[in-house]
Amino acid sequence: MKLLKEASPQLFSSVKYVLTDIDDTLTEQGRLLPEAFNALWELHKRGILVIPVTGRPAGWCDCIVRQWPVAAVVGENGAFAYYLEKGRRKEILHPLVAPKDRKKLEDIKEKVLREIPGSRVAGDQPFRIYDLAIDFAEEEPVLGLEVAERIVSICKGQGAEAKISSIHVNTWFGTYNKVSMSVHLLKDFFRLSDLDKVVFFCGDSPNDEPMFEKFPLSCATANITPLLPYINTMPAFITEAPYGRGFAEAAGILINRG
Repeated sequence: MKLLKEASPQLFSSVKYVLTDIDDTLTEQGRLLPEAFNALWELHKRGILVIPVTGRPAGWCDCIVRQWPVAAVVGENGAFAYYLEKGRRKEILHPLVAPKDRKKLEDIKEKVLREIPGSRVAGDQPFRIYDLAIDFAEEEPVLGLEVAERIVSICKGQGAEAKISSIHVNTWFGTYNKVSMSVHLLKDFFRLSDLDKVVFFCGDSPNDEPMFEKFPLSCATANITPLLPYINTMPAFITEAPYGRGFAEAAGILINRG
């Protein structure tokens, strides 16, 4: 993993798509930073298509695709993608999404809340369709990554998929993730064949690891550092700045690549 600023600008000369996580990649303490939002607009104005890839819920993604300068958004850790067509929001559902089974997710929720003191359902849960989010760090008390791993163990013990973000443990039924939905969207909707040189990804947490592994042009914002022991496949690069300022740093390199 190298500092992004030390990479040759030529390496990014063919990049036309920027995929990015949202929480703690564009934000800090839950707030979208002005540097990051301005960077989204600058990329948009230069014809570089931005696609947020997030664990956040369908309700948030509906707002994001309508109000942010993005080409599409992948939500709930890969369950779907939203895009606009003539002002109307359209959905692409991942082909491996399991039938919605709220009873199974309710059982997982009850088991986690019973066995993990201080755990709670994420505040954005009412806006979700396909998954369950357990908050371990978005609101107080912050429980830490060891507790998050215990939550993952409970979820997987119930036959579900589970991933740790910087703030939530997301759990769902169906063998999909951020990277499989992103690839499905890029290949089937945007008609891309070779992704390696035209796609750049920026993230910050363990649930971004499949994206780091898939895309050679990947980077993490500097705030990933304490989470590195929980990640096996590292991003190619890391920014000097953390959070949304790190994303703006990365966007600046793409914008000024020559």
